[in-house]
Amino acid sequence: MQVALLVPEQEWRQLLADVQRLKALEDATKPAPAPPDRLFNVREAAEYLRFTPEGIRKARRAGRLSGVRLNEKEWGFRLSELDRYVKRYHRQLPPPTTMPLGRPLMAQAA
Repeated sequence: MQVALLVPEQEWRQLLADVQRLKALEDATKPAPAPPDRLFNVREAAEYLRFTPEGIRKARRAGRLSGVRLNEKEWGFRLSELDRYVKRYHRQLPPPTTMPLGRPLMAQAA
């Protein structure tokens, strides 16, 4: 059995106006969506945190760093997660070197 409720037209229009006003207020106060995070592979994450790739893998296996499975073998790490790791474990990143990251350090020829 269904129940029907009769509402006067003036009251109905007032209710609709209130709902529209509330929706507009909700849309105005809604925060803007965050931009998507950049994904780093293991090597890039290691360069960013100045770890070895094996150190990144160990941190993920231990649960200290959460990653995203990219395929059967590779993992990805979001930039926000890497920043959270630095703050959470009070890691002090050394100042960036003058050499670009990602290249092995080699003895410089004289």
